[in-house]
Amino acid sequence: MKTMTCIEDLRQTARRRVPRSFFEYAESGSYSEQTLHANRADLEAIKLRQRILVDVSSRSMQTTILGEPVSLPLALAPIGMCGMQHGDGEILACRAAQAAGIPFTLSTMSICSIEDVAGAVDKPFWFQLYVMKDRGFVRSLIERAAAAKCSALVLTVDLQILGQRHRDIKNGLSVPPELRISNLIDIATKPAWALSIARGKRKTFGNLAGYVRGTKDVQYLSRWTAEQFDPTMNWKDVEWIASIWPGKLILKGILDAEDARTAAKTGAAGLVVSNHGGRQLDGAPSTISALPRIADAVGSSIEVLFDGGIRSGQDLMRAVALGARACLSGRAYIYGLGAGGQAGVARAIEIMRNELSVSMALTGVTSIKEIDRSVVVS
Repeated sequence: MKTMTCIEDLRQTARRRVPRSFFEYAESGSYSEQTLHANRADLEAIKLRQRILVDVSSRSMQTTILGEPVSLPLALAPIGMCGMQHGDGEILACRAAQAAGIPFTLSTMSICSIEDVAGAVDKPFWFQLYVMKDRGFVRSLIERAAAAKCSALVLTVDLQILGQRHRDIKNGLSVPPELRISNLIDIATKPAWALSIARGKRKTFGNLAGYVRGTKDVQYLSRWTAEQFDPTMNWKDVEWIASIWPGKLILKGILDAEDARTAAKTGAAGLVVSNHGGRQLDGAPSTISALPRIADAVGSSIEVLFDGGIRSGQDLMRAVALGARACLSGRAYIYGLGAGGQAGVARAIEIMRNELSVSMALTGVTSIKEIDRSVVVS
């Protein structure tokens, strides 16, 4: 892992080690992927303001997220089927995050269940929730997350209807999924990946086991999941969830200032400026372009987190400068997971930590609280 100098190095390694269908599932966006690419392009277009002759010999990246101390302004975002990048992937990623002093978010559509992860790590983690038509299932997930002492519930609010991802269909990850000779041949050329999956606790969606009948029938399970996304979801559902969740609530998927102001009135502790990584509404604005308006709209009434395109410490600085308290990153650590399991996730975090430290020094700031819009070139 020491030869991995940047997230792109991890990406290229993961691309070689993980079967194409699962690698592209994590990497792809919806439709023509305009928003997916805009997330990165707009971040890279923001230039940092170089400053000189400032004493930066002592620097701190420590901050807080929802009142909890963290070692840098970063959390690992929820990723569906994370455990198909590497066996027990959710457990390994959570361990790496906790060792680094940052939060990990477990997806509803994880391979390892809430209980699997809780039993394998030492500290609480965040749990991401989808609102499905089966409200009894939603309630049961909330109760399980509370029983596991999850420290925050991350409610995804931008997935009432699933955006089409062309690459998933081409790779046979449609609903129901297709087993193709090309996929089987691809898997056969990835023995280390296959061994890690074989040794993993589960081979399907762990959070659905015991609730949805026929969880060993992948076709039925995938069809049930696709049919469960609920186009009737509205702000009353947020109120209902807030009334039964005993801890901190985060609303993920805010891209509009008006929606952000409404979110701030729900009692949620935080919101995440997010377009689902470019996987939902293609043609939507990049998250970094929406961030300043949202941060200005809500002020200090709710904590603003940022998601979308984070690949470096420089990206962390850009987002914090434009109003984010901290960032969520998904693909960056997924590349690390695919490249090297827990050590790969730890390396992804370390890369971004080191880049942020150097960027702070070269822009003349010594703490996270000093990072504001003055560090970017207007």
